Amino acid sequence: MKIDSLNSKILKCLQQNARQSNAEIGRQVGISSPAVSERIKKMEDFGVIENYRAIVSPFEIGYQLKAIITLRAFMGKLKPFLVKVKTYDEVINCYRITGDENIVMEVVLKDHNHLEAFIDQLIIYGESKTQIVLSRVVKQKEVKPI
Repeated sequence: MKIDSLNSKILKCLQQNARQSNAEIGRQVGISSPAVSERIKKMEDFGVIENYRAIVSPFEIGYQLKAIITLRAFMGKLKPFLVKVKTYDEVINCYRITGDENIVMEVVLKDHNHLEAFIDQLIIYGESKTQIVLSRVVKQKEVKPI
């Protein structure tokens, strides 16, 4: 799907506030509410817009630690891990990567005991390395259309 300048403006509006009405977006970009609705529907159908969601602060709901964990999977354990990782509530992001490690995960945990128990679950899949997140330097940015 081609992202023209109008679709780009609509995407920017949605990334700033996905709860605003189509009429409000239309006012901002200079088209009617039905035209906004039609363009958004097409972008959803083509997978340009993947979903809408509320982002909840893990710290405000009781998680005290955030960590980045890399995993170097043992021979034959990567595929089973790729299935299992989807069941871990602690994992908020997981990527398969190139380099010495196969996986990098962003996890949230209640405390250091929870971290230890989580790492213990990873031992059967490979060698892990853990870094504790101290603070966020860059907030997740919007993706700008090419």
